[in-house]
Amino acid sequence: MPKDPAADRLVIRNLEFIGGMSEKQGWRPESSLPEIAFAGRSNVGKSSLLNVLVRRKSFARVSRTPGRTREINFFRVNNAFVLVDLPGYGYARISKEQKAEWKPLIEAYLRRTTQLRGIVLLLDIRREPSDDDRAMLDFLAELEVPTIVALTKTDKLSKLAARERVAEISGALSLESDQVIPFSAVSGEGRVELLEAITDLLEAETR
Repeated sequence: MPKDPAADRLVIRNLEFIGGMSEKQGWRPESSLPEIAFAGRSNVGKSSLLNVLVRRKSFARVSRTPGRTREINFFRVNNAFVLVDLPGYGYARISKEQKAEWKPLIEAYLRRTTQLRGIVLLLDIRREPSDDDRAMLDFLAELEVPTIVALTKTDKLSKLAARERVAEISGALSLESDQVIPFSAVSGEGRVELLEAITDLLEAETR
């Protein structure tokens, strides 16, 4: 029986770290491939989501290397697109000086990158969206960047409570239902749906 081409695109066969950007006017990897960026608060579970998404232990090692968490990290996937891991924002233990450095860095990337096809913004399903989360969504809307919201840590709630939180957060942030994907790094819930959403972004016309 022939393979479904759509399903095959969801298989991550190759993942290569190609560099990090640490300054807003600094070096970044040269690539003509489309990019999908991931953003969220520092304690939202972004590393866990990405590890489950790509199913590569090497990704975890690179992402947790000292200094890497302060950079924008670029990973080439299947020689077809670039996964961009943005620094976490809004964590209480981050100094004001670090915040002052990271915000311009993220903003510079989002404003300058012509290959960006979309962004996955992670929110903890148990928490109310923070001012930083709302500011990020407003900024992405201003730049007209297609945005998917992944609600992480759904395994911490019952199925009923998770469904209620999806509806509450979607309403509070005026999100369309197809923009929101419940996700659990423990059970793998939402992995296929998120990969499908990313595939749709990559296949859409360049903004």
